[in-house]
Amino acid sequence: MLIDDVALVIVEAHMRTRLAVAAAAAAITALVAGCTTSGGSDEPAQEADGPATLTFWNTGSDEHAAALQAVADIYKQSHPDVTIKVQALSWDDGHAKVLTAATSKTGPDIISGGMSWGIEFGELGGMLDLNTYDIGTIKQQTRPEVLKAITSSSGAVYGASFDNAFYLLFYRPDLLQKAGLSGPPKTWEELTAAVTKLKASGVKTPLVENWNTFEWLPWFNWLKQAGGSLYADDCSKATIDTDQAALATATWADQFRKYGVPKAATDSAAGMANGEIAMAIDGSWVANAIDTAHPQLKGKWQVAALPTGPAGAGTFVGGRIIGVMSYTKYPKAAAEFIKWTYTDEAIQLLQKEVYNRAGELWLSPRSDQLDTLNTTDNIKQTLATTMETISGPPHCKGWEVSQAEVTKKLQSVVNDNVDPKKALSEAATIMNNNLK
Repeated sequence: MLIDDVALVIVEAHMRTRLAVAAAAAAITALVAGCTTSGGSDEPAQEADGPATLTFWNTGSDEHAAALQAVADIYKQSHPDVTIKVQALSWDDGHAKVLTAATSKTGPDIISGGMSWGIEFGELGGMLDLNTYDIGTIKQQTRPEVLKAITSSSGAVYGASFDNAFYLLFYRPDLLQKAGLSGPPKTWEELTAAVTKLKASGVKTPLVENWNTFEWLPWFNWLKQAGGSLYADDCSKATIDTDQAALATATWADQFRKYGVPKAATDSAAGMANGEIAMAIDGSWVANAIDTAHPQLKGKWQVAALPTGPAGAGTFVGGRIIGVMSYTKYPKAAAEFIKWTYTDEAIQLLQKEVYNRAGELWLSPRSDQLDTLNTTDNIKQTLATTMETISGPPHCKGWEVSQAEVTKKLQSVVNDNVDPKKALSEAATIMNNNLK
C-alpha cells in the first residue's frame, strides 16, 4: 500500500466534515444493520449480571482492528469474564454509523473515533461521562492540550484520548545539501528560502503538504504559529478573523500561489524515493511505513519539527478517542478496559501489534511511552519536541458543522484571490452562527 493510501484510509478521512449528519439519522436501521451489536438498555447505571461480551467499533483500518483484537484477547487472559469483539469501521461512514447508534441507543458498547466525537455524541445522550468511573489517572497522563480538546464545556469526558497523531516535516538531507542547505528549515522564512533553492537545484516539487491537503487542518498549524486561534478560550465567539489569522492565511496560501505546493494529496514517500520531492509536511503515523514501502530510502530521510512562525512553534494534534456508549449493559466493564489501555502493558502491546500488522507508529497519549516505540532516535526526539507544541481541535459548539464552510473560505483565498481578512470575516460569521 502506498503511503498516500495509508494516509487516506487511516487519517485523511478522519478530519473530513460530515455534512450528512441529518441524513444519517433517517437511515438508522440500515446503518446499524451493517455491524453486529450486543444490544443495550437506556439505563446504563445498572451493570448486568454475569460475563460481559463487549462489541468495540474501532474507526480505522482492518489492520488496526486486528491489532486491537489481539490486544483485547490478551486482556481477557486477566479478565476471563470479559470478552471484547473488535470490528472495523471506515472513516468514510464511521461517524454516521456511530451517530446512528448514539441516537437509536443500539449498537456497540465501546467506540473509537475522531477527537470531537465524544463531545458531540455525549451531548446527544449517546455516550457516558467517563468521570463517573474514576479516570483521574488517565486525565493526569493525558497532555493538557489534548485533554482540553476532548473535555466538554461542562467538564464531561465522554471519550478518553486513545492515540495521537501530529504533523512532522519529512525530508531528504542529501537533496537539501545539494541545494546548499545545511539542514531542515526552522522558520517560515527559511522554509520559503529552502523551496526556492531546492527548485533551482532541480527538485521538481520541493515541498508537499499531506493529511487533509488544502483544507483547514494543515492551515491550523500556520494559525497557531502566527499566534491565532479559532475561538475564544470560553467558546463565547469565533476569533478566526484576527490579524494573526490573516497573516497565517496569507502565508499558507502563498505555498500554493507562489511556491508550487500541490493542492492535492501526494505520495510523499514515493516522491522522496525518486528524488522529485525533497520535503513533506505529513502525518506522524507514516514514519515507520516509509522504509517498508520504499526500502531504498532507509537511512536517507529524516524528520524535524515544523518550522516556527512569529509566535513560535505550533502543531495540530489529531487522533482518536475511546468511549462507552450510554445504553451498554456493561458500563463498568467497558470503562475498566479503557483504563487498562493506559497501562504500560497495553500501550506496549498496541505499539507492537500496530507496527507488526499495519507497519505504523502507535502514539499513546502518554508521552513517557515514546522511548518504547520501535523507531529511530531521530523520530523519537522529534516526536518528543513536537509534543510540547501541540494544540487539539476546538471543543466549541458547532465546529463540526462549520469545518466545511471554513475550508471553502480558506480555499477562496487561493482559488479566487479573495482577501484573507474578508474570507476570515465570513468564516467567523459562520462559526458564530453555529455557536448559537
